[in-house]
Amino acid sequence: MCITAFMLGCKNTTIEPKTAFFLPPATTYNYVAIDNVKLFYREAGDKRKPTIVLLHGYPSSSHSYRNLIPMLATHYHVIAPDNLGSGYSTHLDPETTTYTFDLLAGYTEKLIDRLQIRNYVMYMQDFGAPVGYRMMMKNPKRITALIVQNANAYLDGLTPKRQDFFRTAQTDTSQAKHDFLYSLTGEDAIINKQYLFDLNETNINIQSPDAWTHDLAFLSSEKDREIQVQLFQDYNTNLIKYPEWQKMLRENQPKTLIAWGAKDLKFNSNGAKAYLRDLPDAELNLLDAGHFVAEEKTREIGKLILEFLSNNGIK
Repeated sequence: MCITAFMLGCKNTTIEPKTAFFLPPATTYNYVAIDNVKLFYREAGDKRKPTIVLLHGYPSSSHSYRNLIPMLATHYHVIAPDNLGSGYSTHLDPETTTYTFDLLAGYTEKLIDRLQIRNYVMYMQDFGAPVGYRMMMKNPKRITALIVQNANAYLDGLTPKRQDFFRTAQTDTSQAKHDFLYSLTGEDAIINKQYLFDLNETNINIQSPDAWTHDLAFLSSEKDREIQVQLFQDYNTNLIKYPEWQKMLRENQPKTLIAWGAKDLKFNSNGAKAYLRDLPDAELNLLDAGHFVAEEKTREIGKLILEFLSNNGIK
């Protein structure tokens, strides 16, 4: 009842119910010291709820999930780490540290262990797949569900030309090959051969320039760029491991959501469909997006994840 109505003795005044607002919990920004490095991670949500770990791809960091985290954290506990050598995590000198996916996976696993997370839902995109599958190979039952977003584990998702790119990145040790890989870590390549590569007039204006501006800030030095060159050179080890990962998936049958940007030209949608050979019960969604679905279609993929986890009893 309003004060005026009370003072005037108004009758039959209806008191409007308060509107219920469901606001996402705040995201915190954290560091953990492990060995001789600091690993950065974003965290949000109630720790008593199931945990979702978001593993980022190239050339990004946990920043790529800045919009998705609040959506998921309304119902789940969310952790999004920066890989060693990416984002706000320590960038060890590539002249004294050789960057491999084994190295990244090892440190990410140590982070999760330090945070005392026993079981979790694993979201993988791009580089997130070789990091995530390496961790999963050690203890498949630790993963309560998989969310696969443009994260290859099958040669089907790579054209012959793309497969050759990864193989020669490992086998061709010439200066010319190194210089070519190095050029892919520059500003023009990050913007036009990564973020804008598979966009068109229907979706180009929903790709925030914040994404590549943030990434380029962490690729500003020669050593930062050399880190990513070393990971390109190591990437063929993932193609070699694909049969092992497929066997693990086939034997363990994890609950799996495949949410793939159908416009992705580098990790094409055949790679999404191939998962169904080993995971016939997986939920497959091909979205009208490119490689960076969490940037382009945040609401859509957030809704898919929440519905998938709820439908599978992960609450």
